[in-house]
Amino acid sequence: MLEQQNFGIEPWAIRETGLDVGSLGHAESVFALANGHIGLRGNLDEGEPHGLPGTYLNSFFEYRPLPYAEGGYGYPESGQAILNVTNGKVFRLMVDDEPLDIRYGDLRSHERVLDFRAGTLTREFEWISPAGKAVRVRSERLVSLAQRAVAAIRYTVSAVDQPILVVVQSELVANEDLPSGGNDPRVEAALVHPLRPEAHFVDDSGVTLLHRVEQSGLRMAAAMAHDIDGPDGFQVTSSASENIGRTTVICRLQPGQQLRIVKHLAYGWSSQRSMPALNDQVRAARTVARYHGFQGLLDEQRRYLADFWASADVEIDGDAQLQQAVRFALFHVLQSGARAERRAVAAKGLTGPGYDGHTFWDTETFVLPMLSHTVPDAAADALRWRQAILPLAKERAEQLGLSGAAFPWRTVRGQECSGYWPAGTAAFHVNADIADAAIRHVAATGDTGFEREVGLELLVETARLWISLGQHGPGGAFRIDGVTGPDEYSAVADNNLYTNLMAQRNLTGAVEACDRHPDEARELGVGHEELAAWRDAAEEMTIPFSVKLGVHEQSEGFTSHALWDFTGTAADKYPLMLHFPYFDIYRKQVVKQADLVLAMQLCPESFTPEQKARNFAYYERITVRDSSLSAATQAVLAAETGHLDLAYDYLCETALLDLGDLAGNTEHGLHIAALAGAWNGVVAGFGGLRHLSSGLALAPRLPEALTRIAFRLRWRGRRLQVTITPGEAVYRLLDGKELELRHHGEPVTVPEGGSATHPIPPLDPAEPVRQPPGREPLARRVRGHQV
Repeated sequence: MLEQQNFGIEPWAIRETGLDVGSLGHAESVFALANGHIGLRGNLDEGEPHGLPGTYLNSFFEYRPLPYAEGGYGYPESGQAILNVTNGKVFRLMVDDEPLDIRYGDLRSHERVLDFRAGTLTREFEWISPAGKAVRVRSERLVSLAQRAVAAIRYTVSAVDQPILVVVQSELVANEDLPSGGNDPRVEAALVHPLRPEAHFVDDSGVTLLHRVEQSGLRMAAAMAHDIDGPDGFQVTSSASENIGRTTVICRLQPGQQLRIVKHLAYGWSSQRSMPALNDQVRAARTVARYHGFQGLLDEQRRYLADFWASADVEIDGDAQLQQAVRFALFHVLQSGARAERRAVAAKGLTGPGYDGHTFWDTETFVLPMLSHTVPDAAADALRWRQAILPLAKERAEQLGLSGAAFPWRTVRGQECSGYWPAGTAAFHVNADIADAAIRHVAATGDTGFEREVGLELLVETARLWISLGQHGPGGAFRIDGVTGPDEYSAVADNNLYTNLMAQRNLTGAVEACDRHPDEARELGVGHEELAAWRDAAEEMTIPFSVKLGVHEQSEGFTSHALWDFTGTAADKYPLMLHFPYFDIYRKQVVKQADLVLAMQLCPESFTPEQKARNFAYYERITVRDSSLSAATQAVLAAETGHLDLAYDYLCETALLDLGDLAGNTEHGLHIAALAGAWNGVVAGFGGLRHLSSGLALAPRLPEALTRIAFRLRWRGRRLQVTITPGEAVYRLLDGKELELRHHGEPVTVPEGGSATHPIPPLDPAEPVRQPPGREPLARRVRGHQV
């Protein structure tokens, strides 16, 4: 069994018993709460000690310099970094004259629980001060999924065996000092005290702090108010200055008595609203929170999550740790985008500042498919954000001498922020990934209104990009040269297969959407000649294939490159990008993350089963998984090509990535796309879910280690449950009208309110595949025993 810090294994929660001060950063990410708008890292209530303080508002950022040794045309002029905003989590506690600090005195017990059904982080501990006074503390924290601007904390202090005088200071703290991120390019840039004070207010309702960011010009407000219950005689005072607001409660407690403080927090930001308007906005949200009360907010939270799990739950029999990890993954993916509402879903969600809070292509490729099948409104809003930044994408395309839209490789607000052009500007596949997400969302939801209002424009402008970026070669084939695919260990290559196939899907999808919405297409300036050009390019797309090896090439000539010296590469030299020059990596056969293999998942009808098997075997032996995105895709194709135990290993790796801190950097935030990959590994891997031209298709199978998988998803107004056992699959409609689907290629009808049961055909034996030495996934079973 994989070690998970102090986390116990249970189906609906992460429970930490004890406290490891040396691993606080990791636990703070694991215990983060968010709703897509507000993010609170799981820092201790008293603020110290901490690994990395963190309170975030989606897309609230500051510009930062992007230094270049040598400049070049089209290089981004500045970067963007998400900011740690005003921290409202802090409760400082004095017990008699001793400050509560778990590094001193005696910590008798300590437990934290992240509850996936309540959406809360609960902490309970008992502490004895250096002077021998015992106190018991319980805090319950939530970020509301129902009230977008609201968070709340219920903080209870109890005297244990002696009378004590307690002073609780509940605070809003701006411009906290942050540790340096070091030299790892995956880590954030620390900006020092970026919040400029604008105003602070104290009144009978509470405290409000307003700040502005100098370069981006964004303004934010944070407000707090308290409801207090305790023995007679407690006193309350409030004060505020530029960077701190404080409400102080002093109370004398007898043994068995308790002081309970409910802290209501409200956050907001804007690039346009005035200071008075933003002040009023958060004060109103704070009022709503107090109106509901903590219990009311908690009841709303439970209802919201009950509805989510009714459409998204995954049940796994045979591996309790994997069951917990998959639900942990689903919960955090939900938190990353539930109330983002036309803002981005970042690579770390709102759990940490890693990657400077940027959004990449993996949102569309890994996160949105899960959301489209479970929380479709959240997926639609993420794509509406892409539509909102279309003017910037079209401006970028024009700067690059191209037509249509060139979306950024990494960004917070919409401008390109990658200072390394081979893995930034050249990674044009992000545009097809966005188009693909729109196509998949419409397929999953049947939302023609969304396609007409949002999807069509995204498809049209990205299709225009491909026509200007590619060209018909001498033989008539359409070529896309000098681009970088998902594998960042190969750059500026000709005809990257993933890019070409996804561009083909983009072009075909644009033609079909224009045919369905001709009036809107004409408004976008699409004519018959342009449609014909898109059709021709799609039909004549270059698909690299090595006849000699009988496999597709990741890009033209890739299989002619020298193989990387895997045997001579020590384990401590991974990831390669931190130990070897890119020049050496680029000219070798070594794959950072699934690239061509991902193309086989997303474009399944472009390959025969035999080609998929040969391709998977070939690329498996050169893929080192230096990216957290890789294992999920390898799980899916391993399952499809008959390597079920290997698929199980890869699924466990991606599901346990953050709980086990397998990449060693979870302290900077969770890997949201990899967590979405856990859903992908179950539903697309062992469920075999594919969107085919014929409609919804599934091909369920179980690995030997598991006895049952059941998952739920939404499909065009229906809720479908799929239950897989070793011999059969049961398709049950929980809501909605009769459904036609394919089971292992055969047509199946699931009646309204009923179910259909079908046997799982026997699996042909598959030739074993191998990985680079030392890069095998962690085996979950040895000699029939789980490890």
